[in-house]
Amino acid sequence: MKKILLSAAVISGLFLNAYADDVSDLKAEIEALNKKVTKLENQQKRTKKSLAKVRAHDAFDNIKFDIDFRTSYDYISYKTPTKTYTNDALYSNRLWLGMGYQPTKNMIFKGQLSFNKAFGADTNNRGGGYDAFDWVVNETLTDDTLKVREAYWLWTPTVGGFGTTLSVGRRPATNGFLINLRDDDKAKSPQGHIINMEFDGLSASIKLDRYVSGSYIKLCLGRGLTNARTRFDSQGLDYATDTSADKLDNMDLVGVLAKLYDDGQYSAMATYYRGFNVPGIDNNNTLTTLGDMDGAALSFQIQGIGDMINDFLDDTIVFASIAWSQTRPDGQAMLGRDSKRSGHSFWIGGQIPNLTGGKFGLEYNYGSKFWRPFTYGEDTMIGSKMATRGNAYEAYWTQPIIKKDGKSVFSMQIRYTYLDYDYTGSNGFFGNYGAPVEIGSAAAIAMNAVESAQDLRVYFRYRY
Repeated sequence: MKKILLSAAVISGLFLNAYADDVSDLKAEIEALNKKVTKLENQQKRTKKSLAKVRAHDAFDNIKFDIDFRTSYDYISYKTPTKTYTNDALYSNRLWLGMGYQPTKNMIFKGQLSFNKAFGADTNNRGGGYDAFDWVVNETLTDDTLKVREAYWLWTPTVGGFGTTLSVGRRPATNGFLINLRDDDKAKSPQGHIINMEFDGLSASIKLDRYVSGSYIKLCLGRGLTNARTRFDSQGLDYATDTSADKLDNMDLVGVLAKLYDDGQYSAMATYYRGFNVPGIDNNNTLTTLGDMDGAALSFQIQGIGDMINDFLDDTIVFASIAWSQTRPDGQAMLGRDSKRSGHSFWIGGQIPNLTGGKFGLEYNYGSKFWRPFTYGEDTMIGSKMATRGNAYEAYWTQPIIKKDGKSVFSMQIRYTYLDYDYTGSNGFFGNYGAPVEIGSAAAIAMNAVESAQDLRVYFRYRY
C-alpha cells in the first residue's frame, strides 16, 4: 500500500511539474502575443496619423474646379416713335469655369474663366465700342475665347480676436446682393442696386458680429480705367514725351460696404462710394474724363415670413432697397449739365416657392431723371434694368430639374423684363450720351429715342 501511495505521489508530482511548465509556456506565448498586438496598435496609430496628414495636405493641395454652363433663348424688342425693332431668335451659350485653391486654412485663391457667345458667326462686329470696356467684357456677346472674369487671392487672418479679410485681384463685383435672386446665384460682394460691373481692385473687411449679429464693414478700392500704355503702342509714340489730349485719366472707385445686421432671416446692407474721373462723350464727341460720381444705397431683405408658420412662408423672400447718385462735374458737363445733379431709385421684390419645387419672382424698380448707377454688367440683353430712368417690371420662374445632395445640377428659367423709359440716357456713360431727354418730347422724337424695351428669356443651366 505504501508503495502504491508513493508511486501516486511521484506521478502527481511529475504531472504538476509538466502542468506548471505548460502554464509557463502559455504565459510566455500570451505575453509575446500581447507585445505583437501592442506593436501593431502603435503601427496603426502611426499609419492613421500619416493618413491624416496626407488627407489634410491633399485637402489644401488640390485645385478644385466647377462648371456653370447656360444655353439661352432671348426674344428682345425695342420700341421707338417710328418703329419697333425685334430679334425673335437670339440664342447664346455662356460658360463659367471656376477654380479654387486653398494652401492653408486662411489663404484662398479664386478664379473664373468665361465666354459668352451668340450662336453662329458674328456678323455685327460685337465687342467694339463700349462693348469692349473691361467693365462688361464677360457680359457682352463676343466670341468663344476664354476671358478672365475673376482672379483674386483672399487672406482671412484673425487680428485682435476679430475676423478680417484682405483680397486683391479681379474681384467678384457682379451678381451682388438682391440682384442675385433673379439670377439664381449666391450673392457676391456689392449691392446689386448700384454696382454690377467687373473691377480690378482690393477689398479689406473686419467682422463685427460680436457686437451685432452677422455684421461687418468692408473697404473697397477699384480701378476701372488706366491711362498706362503698353511698352510699344500702335503709333510708335514715346510714352515719356506723348502729351496727346485724348488720354483718359485713371478712373478709380472707393467704397465702404457695411452689413448692418444679419441673423439668417432679417438682413440689411448699406453702401457709399465715389467714382473718380468717370468717362463720357463731351461736346466735341470725344471720350474724355468728366468728373466724379457719388452713390449710396440701403437694402433690406427678409428670408422667411413669420416664425415657422408654414413651409410656404418659411421659403418666401421679400426685399426693398433705396439708392441715390450725384454727379460732381470737373469743368466738363456730366449727364448734359455743368452743375451737380442728383438722382434716386427704389426697388422692391419678392420670391415665393411653388408646388414643383421651383420659385416665382416679381420685381419692380424706378429711377428718376438723373439716376445713374454703375450697373453696366447686369445680366440682360436689353441693358441694365437697375439703370432705368422710368419704370422696370420683371417676372421669372426658376425650376430645378435635376438635384444632387440638395443642390440644383440642371435647371431652367423663364424670365420677362419690361423697361418703360421716362427719359433717355439710361444706359449711357456719364457725358452727353447720359443726358436725360423726356420721352415723348419733340427732342426725343427727333432722336428716335427708345421708349420701351422688353426681353423674354428661356434658359437651361448646368452647374457642378
